[in-house]
Amino acid sequence: MATPALSNEEIRRYSRHLIMPEVGMEGQQKLKAAKVLCVGTGGLGSPLAMYLAAAGVGTLGLVDFDVVDVTNLQRQIVHGTKDIGKKKIDSAMETLADINPHVNLVAHEAALTSENALDILKDYDVIVDGHRTTSTRSLVWTDACRILGQSGTYGSIFRFEGQVTVLCTDEGPCYRCLYPEPPPPGLVPSCAEGGVLGILPGVVGTLQATETVKLILGIGKPLIGRLMTYNALDMDFRFFKVRRDPAWEPGAPHRHLRRS
Repeated sequence: MATPALSNEEIRRYSRHLIMPEVGMEGQQKLKAAKVLCVGTGGLGSPLAMYLAAAGVGTLGLVDFDVVDVTNLQRQIVHGTKDIGKKKIDSAMETLADINPHVNLVAHEAALTSENALDILKDYDVIVDGHRTTSTRSLVWTDACRILGQSGTYGSIFRFEGQVTVLCTDEGPCYRCLYPEPPPPGLVPSCAEGGVLGILPGVVGTLQATETVKLILGIGKPLIGRLMTYNALDMDFRFFKVRRDPAWEPGAPHRHLRRS
């Protein structure tokens, strides 16, 4: 595939990237060539999509089917007061186009299901999970990404705590290596039931965006085989090793998680 050239306007826009030896012109062209799918445009999806767009990811797909509610605005910063009642995907597309008109935005107005997941995910290089339900996470990371051979970043939040990791790389674990058995329906409270500090998804989503850019550029030490947890009350970051299970089969009760 031909390396996409940067226009003069893009060179000016990304100048602070271009002067960094770890990025430079070649790295910025990698970002422009990348196709990233952001699952969800809510708390995590907001900072994820905004920073990936600003960074110059060439194609950014968005998956969402919800509508902006006033209770979203405490944390879902891609939407504003004027967007209440609007489809989230339309609101997000409008904001992201204003942040960076050079990004090709692709809307997938749908809930991810076993029927449509492969069709939606197949055209993207990196998957970024900003969804709130464990069933969707399991569908994305256990089924679709394993079948398609795609990797990406996973994040979750609750009240004052969050976690981030990189899943489904050639050498790394998948979601089932991290959570062999999904919790029973209703066991994990939603943000509407348990609450969430509005700033928390900004921290976790930005960390996910960072890991995504590192994967695209092939730089640094991504969170492959490591789960990072964050406690906002204590301002505490911890890291746990997650081993890949080579004999993994769907439903196999093997957890490999220990403090590094």
